[in-house]
Amino acid sequence: MKILIKNGHVVDPANKIDGQLDVFIEDGKISAVSKNIKPNKAEVIDAKGKIVAPGLVDAHTHLREPGREDEETLLTASKAAIKGGFTSICAMPNTTPPCDNQGVVGFISSEAKRMGLCNIYVIGAITKARKGQELSEVGELKLAGVVALSDDGSSVDNSEIMRRALEYTSMFDLPIIAHCEDRILSEAGVMNEGFVSTLLGLRGQPAVAESTRVARELELCAITKGKLHIAHVSTKRSVELIRDAKRRAIEVTCETCPHYFTLTDEAVKTFDTNTKMNPPLRGKEDLETIKQALKDGTIDCIATDHAPHTEDEKDTDFNSAPFGIIGLETALSLAIMELLDNKVLNWTALIQKMSVNPSLILGLDKGHLSVGSDADVVIIDADRRWEVTKESLESKSKNTPFLGRTLKGMAVTTIAGGKIVYSA
Repeated sequence: MKILIKNGHVVDPANKIDGQLDVFIEDGKISAVSKNIKPNKAEVIDAKGKIVAPGLVDAHTHLREPGREDEETLLTASKAAIKGGFTSICAMPNTTPPCDNQGVVGFISSEAKRMGLCNIYVIGAITKARKGQELSEVGELKLAGVVALSDDGSSVDNSEIMRRALEYTSMFDLPIIAHCEDRILSEAGVMNEGFVSTLLGLRGQPAVAESTRVARELELCAITKGKLHIAHVSTKRSVELIRDAKRRAIEVTCETCPHYFTLTDEAVKTFDTNTKMNPPLRGKEDLETIKQALKDGTIDCIATDHAPHTEDEKDTDFNSAPFGIIGLETALSLAIMELLDNKVLNWTALIQKMSVNPSLILGLDKGHLSVGSDADVVIIDADRRWEVTKESLESKSKNTPFLGRTLKGMAVTTIAGGKIVYSA
């Protein structure tokens, strides 16, 4: 199959491309990126006025299958991903059973290939059953194809086990993705601790519950020479600690999520359980720090932390509702509105954080439009508006605080492996 994308503004940071060019795709690969390419019997897509970029890569996605197919399936998550412009997503291990063995890894990988919609990479569990007590069989997980290890949803409380995990995974060149939460400090907290939690009478999680665990992981990384990636950074102090660690040449990277540069804990005043997530929405100063850290490069990438829950699960009182929101279909729009339109980032920097850097961190040969590479491409209309409704979302669950909002910017065409898998 041949596809020619003409007249688009190509943004390919890995190859230092930022200008109007054509992209020619043949046999699932990028064949040429240059001006005035002839159609040569190819299907032509006119991308005039649109951005053409490497397909987005999400380093942090909860797919729920196996075990909680009532919340999400590999198929519905894949459909949500390609609608959001993501051609590669990384499955977190908090499934049922947990992804701590070759069998679960193999199931997810084979199902992804069978569906043929987007690339699904598997992240294995750091500890067996994600209980934090015994390391998983790292070598076996590596052989099965995992790209990282994480106990996301749970922080590894035992410092000795976390130290050994960083040491052992370094031999396999696997990063550890750390969920940083001191659960003694955050216990029973359902939102950010501060003025708003006091006003609402809700138990708060202090920011220090995140930053003290970030500090521990950074110190352990320094002594082990492991590869550390900090998940869903949400606080000012966490940013300061990571910035200092990078100055000290500690091998650490980190991510944040769109809700942490879009919403603050003021959103919880509605008692909408779709504003309940972990880590929780923080204060205005934290939000502004997150934006600055994206701008100065302290925060390496933007991930969704896509966490589906059924309407029945969320339709309860705030204290009882589960943490988490979906994000695959809204992430790009929110980044355009909050970061591009407010001149926090330009297009090159945004694609760097949503495509290039996640690929580099996880060792994926993605995030670029190099000739000969897999043709994973997204075409973006930065001005197109759309309303977030339950009917418009491909995700099986609809738990997003942005329901009813009109967002700006969207993927209008997603190409994965040289095949058009989504077209608006």
